[in-house]
Amino acid sequence: MRENHFEDGKFWVSPYNFEPEVRKELDLPEKVEIHDATLRDGEQTPGVVFSVDDKVAIAQKLAEIGVERIEAGMPAVSPQDEQAIKEITKLQLGSKIYTFARAMKADIDMALECGAHGVIIEVPIGYPKLVTQFGWTWEEVLKRSAPVINYAKENGLHAVFFPYDTTRARPEDLENLCKGIMNESPPDSIGIVDTMGCATPEAIKYMVRWVNRMTGLPIEIHTHNDFGMGVATEIAAVTAGAQCVHSCGNGLGERTGNAALEELMVTLDLLYGYETGYKLDKLPELGEMLSRLANVPIARNKPLLGAGNFTRESGIGIQYVMHDPLVMFGTHPALTGREGEVVLGKKSGKASIEYKLDQLGIGEVTPEQNAEMLDLVKQAGIKKRDILTDDEFKQIAAAVMKRDAA
Repeated sequence: MRENHFEDGKFWVSPYNFEPEVRKELDLPEKVEIHDATLRDGEQTPGVVFSVDDKVAIAQKLAEIGVERIEAGMPAVSPQDEQAIKEITKLQLGSKIYTFARAMKADIDMALECGAHGVIIEVPIGYPKLVTQFGWTWEEVLKRSAPVINYAKENGLHAVFFPYDTTRARPEDLENLCKGIMNESPPDSIGIVDTMGCATPEAIKYMVRWVNRMTGLPIEIHTHNDFGMGVATEIAAVTAGAQCVHSCGNGLGERTGNAALEELMVTLDLLYGYETGYKLDKLPELGEMLSRLANVPIARNKPLLGAGNFTRESGIGIQYVMHDPLVMFGTHPALTGREGEVVLGKKSGKASIEYKLDQLGIGEVTPEQNAEMLDLVKQAGIKKRDILTDDEFKQIAAAVMKRDAA
């Protein structure tokens, strides 16, 4: 595990992340794997439909980046999902392929037919789900789960027990279920699932330690982003010992989405020091692919993938954007396949005008011309309530230079 906060020319993050006093409070596992659920949970974003070809292409890109586990879908959902999973497993991508299953032997059979390496076995445990939606008790959940977990393991599948809505379970229900499962059908790992995205990082850390004490199993964490805490709560789980984080590319998923794959990758690597080997420079390619196929635009200010991440409008410090970007950013844009950019608008300064003139090959101007162009740029930015395009600036520059030449 890396213990430095910078790498020459690539990134420069806070050194306090690696202070011994900070690190000693963390129970970081030796290795953390990513289980990406874009093809299943990501497609549950309202209005999103991935074709078989889409799913194959996404899986290939996920594997290329280095995702360890890909949840390729739920074969019981449709023949198209089943076909996609079979095509993905045939590719032998290097990533382990998982399917999503109900606590039913028929779903395990479908996972086997698809050639999956593992299976996520979902059952409800959140009290609102049990009482209102299903009318079950924890005993009923155990009764349905135990034989299916055993069946999956007997047939060589890596079995992840996934009692969802975990963070809204009554403590006694979750404790009884965990003890019962360990007595009757211990799975390979167990998930803590913040289905409604309503747990704090502190609560997640408590639950990871608690469930690990009860079961002794590797802990997986799956969160949603309803309170904007999806990535934070998954990282909190890692600091308490969770060994696998679940994600969706671009933060896709129901309602406000799941923990974003790209944010988890870069956070684990740069802020917590895991030498992941992920191809971070390929993340924009995945992001663009998912945005196009899902027809869900990426917000300009979205972490890592937003078009404005490495864009500078303010005139202060623009000389560093292209030539010494770590002065202005925590990472060099190229680390995640990006480039720095200087744009013009209300907040620009004289240095911004000089930079744009040079970039666009317009040439040098007098200080008076620079000042006039800057004034016109600011006025245009205020009127437009946005940044100016290069063509808009060219028109301003040409008008000033033409008048002075007359």
